[in-house]
Amino acid sequence: QVRLVESGGGLVQSGGSLRLSCAGSGRNFVINTMGWYRQDPGNQRRLVATITRDGNPTYGDVVKGRFIISRDNTKKTMYLQMNSLEPEDTAVYFCNGDIVTLTRKYNDWGQGIQVTVSS
Repeated sequence: QVRLVESGGGLVQSGGSLRLSCAGSGRNFVINTMGWYRQDPGNQRRLVATITRDGNPTYGDVVKGRFIISRDNTKKTMYLQMNSLEPEDTAVYFCNGDIVTLTRKYNDWGQGIQVTVSS
């Protein structure tokens, strides 16, 4: 079973930076498009950024040019460098990936990781 596991979240002051990671674990798989989404209480999950297997990024409106998405296919890991963080960025951040194994293709989510930005 392939798993997506986020790390790197936590508490940071306004104006600070954090780097999130999402690592895929398991056997005999690749991950095509990967993405970061976030959800704060009372709101729907929103797109932060996606990146194709070839490394082409797409950013959601919430990013405002402050975040950078990247990936390392050899490590099956995706990153989100978050700069100039604002209290409005406080949310649970979820990793998403289009997973391809020897027998199936499916979309899956990580368990989410909390990011809290204090003012």
